[in-house]
Amino acid sequence: MTREEMKTKKIGVLLGGLSAEREISLKTGNASLSALQQLGYDVVAIDVNKGLPQQLLQAGIEVAFIALHGRFGEDGRVQGLLEMMQIPYTGSGVMASSIAIDKVMTKQIFSYHQLPTPRFDFMRPGDSTKDLLLRCQDLPVVVKPSREGSTIGITIVKNQTELAAGIQRAADLDGTVLVEEYIDGIELTVSVLNGEAFPVIQIVPRSGFYDYQSKYTTGATKYLIPAPISPALYKLVQQAAVKACHVLGCRGAARVDFMCREDDFQCIEVNTIPGMTATSLLPQAAKVAGIDFPQLVEMILLDADIDK
Repeated sequence: MTREEMKTKKIGVLLGGLSAEREISLKTGNASLSALQQLGYDVVAIDVNKGLPQQLLQAGIEVAFIALHGRFGEDGRVQGLLEMMQIPYTGSGVMASSIAIDKVMTKQIFSYHQLPTPRFDFMRPGDSTKDLLLRCQDLPVVVKPSREGSTIGITIVKNQTELAAGIQRAADLDGTVLVEEYIDGIELTVSVLNGEAFPVIQIVPRSGFYDYQSKYTTGATKYLIPAPISPALYKLVQQAAVKACHVLGCRGAARVDFMCREDDFQCIEVNTIPGMTATSLLPQAAKVAGIDFPQLVEMILLDADIDK
């Protein structure tokens, strides 16, 4: 949609939501709302709850800017609702959203397409926790709920006692639990917008682990942009990020996370609605690429469409 066409539309920024990442979504949404207002768009905030269809109809929303993180927003459900209501929306469609939020499914697709990813095992609802414990003897590992973001529920475990506790912690948040090989290396991330890779960022948390607090506390993490890695590795992870988004069918903005040891990189996951807070990685990478925050938000908005 052109800028001129979009200026005639009533835009709803979908924020808040029902997931464990509600607080971050409010920050992402309000920052995006402010940028669009600054650019002169007709935009209102829609705090997503069980009455979303009525809210959209009552507000006369014609385009949705999705600023939701986690389940019930980043997992294809809101996208499916918008499809049924024939409201164009930003970001990935139903299928890509529902696959990318599921870390197990994402890694299975990575493996099929020969994108390197750490060795893993998993447990679906109804599977035996005891069997998973017996299979996971090669420690340390990282235990994650399959469908949470912002490192919520993640545990790095070094022994069987910690493993059992980590699995239980993850299972309390999501019936599907991922157990992944621990990669002792550097953390990189690459944002992708409309099929183009932004500068690579190296993430250096002062605590040593990029957890929720490190992500959202100003000064808790150093971000090295562009990442001080070899030119060859730099190019490879950018190419891998674009390929990861392509094989999952992502649209608009996304972010791909990597762990690296020397010149060996491993794809970890894809975020289909990257954060847009003061400490978020996509806006930082865009700035280095010469794109300021309002321009970035507008680029995401203008790509809004019905899934095709």
